[in-house]
Amino acid sequence: MVEYRAVEGRRLESWRGPLQRGALVVAVVAGLWALYEAYKWFGATVGLTRPFEVNERTMPHLHDVVAQLFEPSRTNGPMLIEVLAEAAVFTAKEALAGFVLGASIGFTIGVVLHHSKLLQRGFLPYIVASQTVPILAVAPMVVVWLGGNGAPGWVSVAVIAAYLTFFPVTINTLRGLQSADPRALELMRSYAASGWATLWKVKVPASLPFLFAAFKVSATASVVGAIIGELPSSIPDGLGGAIINFNQYYSTSPESLWATNLIASLLGIGFFLAVALAERLVVRRAPEHVA
Repeated sequence: MVEYRAVEGRRLESWRGPLQRGALVVAVVAGLWALYEAYKWFGATVGLTRPFEVNERTMPHLHDVVAQLFEPSRTNGPMLIEVLAEAAVFTAKEALAGFVLGASIGFTIGVVLHHSKLLQRGFLPYIVASQTVPILAVAPMVVVWLGGNGAPGWVSVAVIAAYLTFFPVTINTLRGLQSADPRALELMRSYAASGWATLWKVKVPASLPFLFAAFKVSATASVVGAIIGELPSSIPDGLGGAIINFNQYYSTSPESLWATNLIASLLGIGFFLAVALAERLVVRRAPEHVA
């Protein structure tokens, strides 16, 4: 009986953390919802016009936005949530391709720069400067370059997403590789280990926390890049096309555009959570965390 109670106690303890985090998320969402509705009520009551006029067009009720998801997207058409779910899946594929491409390029650049101080001093300022160019200026050029060579539209979108993805990975890879324990590096030198062996057995495991911090930023950035890339690519099947479409009817049906933005936000959160889950699985199994 005592052993059974101990097992049940451990089982309840294992569930307590996720339940507490879930309750916290619900509480935060409910609090933000209440603040939004309170500001809308206050603004409509006193007639606020700064920073914008508060009315049903500028701030529709959030419950109306959610309800709009379950309304037909057009006469006798599918529900809006079905249309947006298909668009989100399409954009997710482009964002995933861009994320993998950008993360791979960023990691490779970080490794190369780590092994060459000359290249680091010469190229790192230009890598930083590349992020000062607005993505809206880069996207049309990428579409023309790749589209002119017959590449599918989604390839251009993936490259645009990779443009927003590679920079955080490059910087954090460089920082992570430099954070390896000097004692471990000295031990590898005493074993006459090659630079390749030292990189993969010591430096890369030590850089995992830095890499996953960059992956979290890049994962959400890849979704933004994919949506932006769909605009000059004239791709109507993704969330970018849905945003352009519902933007035309914002004056009469603002809830549709807000609902589209909501789905886009959930897609970005989904990418972030996927990376966070991968981090928990990988980092715990890194050599420095194994007894």
